[in-house]
Amino acid sequence: MEFKLTETQQLLQDTALRLMREKYGFEQRKEILRSPGGWSKPLWKEYAELGLLGVEIGEDFGGSGGSFADVAVVLEAFGRGLAVEPFLSTVIISAGLISSAGSDAQKKAVLPKIASGEMLVAFALGEPGSRFSPYNIVTSAKADGGDVILNGKKAVVIGGNDADMLIIAARNAGETHARDGLSLYLIDAKTKGVDIRAYRNTDERGAAEITLESVRIPSSALLGQASAGAGLIDAALDRANAALVCEATGAIEAVNELTLDYLKTRQQFGRPIGKFQALQHRMADMAMTAQLARSVMAIAIEYANSADAKARAWAVSAAKAQIIQSAQVAGRGAIQLHGGIGMTLEYAAGHYLRRLTAMEKMFGDYDWHLTRFSQVQAAGAA
Repeated sequence: MEFKLTETQQLLQDTALRLMREKYGFEQRKEILRSPGGWSKPLWKEYAELGLLGVEIGEDFGGSGGSFADVAVVLEAFGRGLAVEPFLSTVIISAGLISSAGSDAQKKAVLPKIASGEMLVAFALGEPGSRFSPYNIVTSAKADGGDVILNGKKAVVIGGNDADMLIIAARNAGETHARDGLSLYLIDAKTKGVDIRAYRNTDERGAAEITLESVRIPSSALLGQASAGAGLIDAALDRANAALVCEATGAIEAVNELTLDYLKTRQQFGRPIGKFQALQHRMADMAMTAQLARSVMAIAIEYANSADAKARAWAVSAAKAQIIQSAQVAGRGAIQLHGGIGMTLEYAAGHYLRRLTAMEKMFGDYDWHLTRFSQVQAAGAA
């Protein structure tokens, strides 16, 4: 399957790639990682000025009203550059949720600020011990007059370290693990009772553990319909995984290029090591897996925003399972072909491996997605 770029998508891709080349060289990236927040606020503002943060946001709310296919080329470029800004958490997941389910007041208050780079939003879904089950939620939402009281803990909230707003998944009915009874709430991250413990993941991106203790919010903070959050969660996770497929495709191709260049220049026994047949075979495997990654990226893009939940689940889980395998072939192959230098923090190959490995575990690992794909396939949804 082939993904052909439109004129707009080509322009977006050229813009994002040029930005990565000029502002995100490996040495520049290391400087960004050493900054207090671990990401570049000036670059985030530049993303906004170039229209990259509002690609999918409607024109009425300061965006350009594009499609997921439009933002996919930006994600691919960010994968090549190993960009560490909170694009996935704010632009893909949170802006997507607010655009699809938010009230007019919520959209007007948040979406223009996301598009302009003034606001960061994170989706607080997972909880301690929940693994990859999106409905294993014990955080409670109890009505109290005209307000709602939130209590619970959230784990590994991507982008939660610097978020201005949070989308909280909480249970207002049903038993733990039940799909029914879940609701989403859009709240200020500085609301009394919200405690955020920030840290960095193994891929150097920010995350947070969040504790909610008697957090009182107005009922107007509800995102979408009460007790109908499961469908929104499913859609958000499918978009997130489709985005990871796009980003991983860019990272795979970039680490392959880095490795090929190394094989051409590294000398051993008086000749470039790329002349040795065994290494050529390994590089060929990496090249083929990159082509396979690009094919499944096209599938993920096509179904990322599909209204057919079963078809979307089938396609996205198939793409995520395959991209995990492709990431392993490319990332581990790059380290083996580079040797010891590949694992040093002073060289880019190890950073690509760390990011690809982190993406494998985000929003469902290989076994989880393969099981989901098999279940949908058995049900005949595909």
